[in-house]
Amino acid sequence: MVREISKSASGFLSYFTRHKTAANLLLLLLLGAGILTIPNMRAQFFPDVVVEGVSVNVRWDGAGAEDVDEAIVQVLEPTLLAVDGVTDANSTSREGSASIRIEFEPDWDMSKALGDVESAVDQVGTLPEDAEDPTVVQASWRDRVTDVVISGPLGVEQLGLYADELVLRLFAEGVTRTTVQGLAAPEVMISVTTANLIAYDITMRQIATAIAEEVNADPAGDVSGGNSRVRTGVEKRSADDISGIILRSNPDGSTLRVGDVAQVSVEGVDRIRAYYVGNDPAIALRVDRSNKGDAIAIQHTVERVAADLERTLPEGANIELIRTRAEYITGRLNLLLENGIMGLGLVVLLLFMFLNARTAFWVAAGIPTAMAAAIAIMYVAGLTFNMISLFALIITLGIVVDDAIVVGEHADFQARRGLGPYEAAEKAAQRMALPVIAATLTTIIAFFGLVAVGGRFGSLIADIPFTVVAVLAASLVECFLILPNHMAHSLKASQKERWYDLPSRVVNRGFEKVRESLFRPFMGWVVRARYVVMAGVIALLASQVVLFITGEVNFRFFNAPEQSSVSGNFAMVSSASREDTVMMMNEMQRAVEATGKEYEEKYGTNPIVYVLAEVGGNSGRGLSGTENKTPDQLGAISIELIDRDLRSYSSFAFVADLQDEVRKLPLTETVSFRGWRSGPGGDALDVQLYGATAETLKAAAEDLKTATARF
Repeated sequence: MVREISKSASGFLSYFTRHKTAANLLLLLLLGAGILTIPNMRAQFFPDVVVEGVSVNVRWDGAGAEDVDEAIVQVLEPTLLAVDGVTDANSTSREGSASIRIEFEPDWDMSKALGDVESAVDQVGTLPEDAEDPTVVQASWRDRVTDVVISGPLGVEQLGLYADELVLRLFAEGVTRTTVQGLAAPEVMISVTTANLIAYDITMRQIATAIAEEVNADPAGDVSGGNSRVRTGVEKRSADDISGIILRSNPDGSTLRVGDVAQVSVEGVDRIRAYYVGNDPAIALRVDRSNKGDAIAIQHTVERVAADLERTLPEGANIELIRTRAEYITGRLNLLLENGIMGLGLVVLLLFMFLNARTAFWVAAGIPTAMAAAIAIMYVAGLTFNMISLFALIITLGIVVDDAIVVGEHADFQARRGLGPYEAAEKAAQRMALPVIAATLTTIIAFFGLVAVGGRFGSLIADIPFTVVAVLAASLVECFLILPNHMAHSLKASQKERWYDLPSRVVNRGFEKVRESLFRPFMGWVVRARYVVMAGVIALLASQVVLFITGEVNFRFFNAPEQSSVSGNFAMVSSASREDTVMMMNEMQRAVEATGKEYEEKYGTNPIVYVLAEVGGNSGRGLSGTENKTPDQLGAISIELIDRDLRSYSSFAFVADLQDEVRKLPLTETVSFRGWRSGPGGDALDVQLYGATAETLKAAAEDLKTATARF
């Protein structure tokens, strides 16, 4: 049976070796599939990762953290833990609200999980009566493409209108995931006192009904044949219009209006979360990629739409793109292309030195062929160009040519022993099939072990083994079904000495001399002194183990490279006002400017590209322990530095100097800077306290803060 399988495999390889049309047709098919697929491959920063989590949030205004824990969390948590698929629950109780995050098993059906959680929450009937209904939200994966900042010496309302216009233009171009930050939508507030309700003998429901009937015009049919619709009434949306809405007519002929009973005001224009570029107000617009979106294409669209809108802005107003993650993808694609060209050039050079020119050419042709076929396989399998899959493509560049070198060199060897061109190529493919396939399988097994890594991180890196498998599979097809036929033609043409084969003849003669005069005697000495050599190997191995034991070589699960973004968050004491927070924001801006000038004097270039300050919240991952702070007591500053390759120092060194430059104002409670990293890297130091009462834990946390503050 084994002999029959081996015979059929040999016949299959012999067919492609001797059939020129079949080999070339397969070559064109692989190259064509890759060329047609590349424009359709989506580009994104990270792979699409399903977040197996659901959050349950409950508001209970006026309740303390302990009351929230006892009356809400301890009631909901046992019921939620009994839901199918739940693996863990993380609950947080704070003043006025509770949050429970539930994690599910990997690859769990999240639509079913969301329904099960909602059903479980509905079954709980013992929550406080004055608590709001629980909200159940499924965690979602958001992949940022870029941030757009609109700034200038304009009013906040005007900037908000420009931001709305940009959102509408982007939506028309297919960019649908946008979030405006820095301006609350204006709201008309109608406040009625109980005394007025009694005095005018009217209810809140009557007021609400009267307003609802007047704020929108009513449809009244269409004009026959005119393709136009008629609406009756007038939309009353402004504060003055709403104040004039008639609630009822009195017997004396007078009317009771909303403005007689209630106080009508417009709120929301004085925004809670305010952004600034220097002293100018700003509006931030975050653009995310949809599930099927291409990050590079979206960024190009945003750049084009933003440039068109910027031409219509008043003098002094600007639209700028920051945190453009698509640039990292473009850089990785360029790196792949540069490495591929460089690798191809080095391979061709080395092969020209050891093999004849035709053999070297066809062996090197395996790189673009295998890569094109691998990209086509990735497209069919649903993979995308992202930072993970591109990393896998880069590391396989050095592997993909190995198989072709083995088959090509052995065919050349068989030809030098006297076999004909087709017989030599055929025998090389047959004899190298099992060793090459075995070596390829061991590589696949080594990489495929990454699939066993579970959780979100496992889903993140799963593209590495799948990409490697696609490249190696394409490489096997190329070197056994395409290369042998081309090798046969190369060997046939190389029976005569050619002038362009002179480098390989010279190098091979030199190599034979080195092998006979140096390498062979050296290996003979190694065999005779095998115990001494083994002792040296063990000593070398022990010296490397010592590096781990002494800590000179550190273990790091994921070496998250630094990004060019730096954020600084701060929180004020509870008695601070918004004006105090603005003063601290100005101090942060001053410190950034001073540090930038210092680095410019020291290194010749100011590293700061862009600075965005804000009041009313924190940037990125906010400060812990600020749940009870009002938005007016929180602020942040976001800094974009020049690219890492353009500076000789890390962003963390810049953060350290910036932190020394910042002067804490008297009402400032906490200042914390963070340099952004790529990937799932966490904090350098994370301390969690548990197992005691809330008072004890709080006291221990304050003591720890005091002890570490001096570092």
